[in-house]
Amino acid sequence: MGKRAGLGYQTGMSTNHTPSPATPSAGALIREWRTRRRMSQLDLALEAEISQRHLSFVESGRSTPSRDMVLHLAEQLEVPLRERNRILLAAGYAPGFAERPLDDPSMGAVMAAVEKVLAGHEPNPALAVDRHWNLIKGNRAMAPFLDGIANPALLESPVNVLRLSLHPEGLAPRIVNLIEWRDHLVERLHRLNQAVAEPALYELEQELRAYPMPKRVRPASAHDYSAIAVPLRLRFGETELSFITTITVFGTPLDVTVSEIAVETFFPADERTAAIVRTMADGGTAGRPS
Repeated sequence: MGKRAGLGYQTGMSTNHTPSPATPSAGALIREWRTRRRMSQLDLALEAEISQRHLSFVESGRSTPSRDMVLHLAEQLEVPLRERNRILLAAGYAPGFAERPLDDPSMGAVMAAVEKVLAGHEPNPALAVDRHWNLIKGNRAMAPFLDGIANPALLESPVNVLRLSLHPEGLAPRIVNLIEWRDHLVERLHRLNQAVAEPALYELEQELRAYPMPKRVRPASAHDYSAIAVPLRLRFGETELSFITTITVFGTPLDVTVSEIAVETFFPADERTAAIVRTMADGGTAGRPS
């Protein structure tokens, strides 16, 4: 894991899966993803090293693509594994990528890797989420930041970390640069929606955009990280903590569920924040959320 580590694979042989009449054809799905990626037929043909005429025949349904061609085109278009399975099914082939629930015994190695990354990031906070940004697991350093949430329902499973962050009864009242942070999260979610075309994420984006925001923004702190990242400035007791974040995913995954796991790690943006986080890890109070 670290910026990508492939685990688990289930090969599917063609078993004459015939798509229902209501299911888009494989060619239509490939065209849809090509359009989503803002590529012309010529662009994709050049990337895939096939003729534009061949691609045109595939998209129009005049030519049935082989299993290898479906996977090849999907790779050029960076289609998510879940959607690659959908295209394979539409073309009459079995899914090529397994999809196992997180609590499946065969996922033990994956979850162990996630837990190792989370624990290794302590004393700094870190959490793992699924494709809908629902919490899979957080490390021990996350606990102090979840104390005092006004609406306990936000902490009921499944906990959506974006909703928890921006909801007016969640962490939002403690976020000093709430408008800036909200814009950052919503824009990140918007880009993800464009990349994966997930209806549930689109609904979440609309929900987050509808949350009330303050009319005035507190002046920027002395530490300006705008050139590299948007910091999360969090009110904690009588002090202010500042973090920058990174996202880590498994590389070259061959399982749908694994491909959709993301680990978000928080790094202190200044030495004061680092010192307070270390104090909390050592058992000190260092203030409590207000």
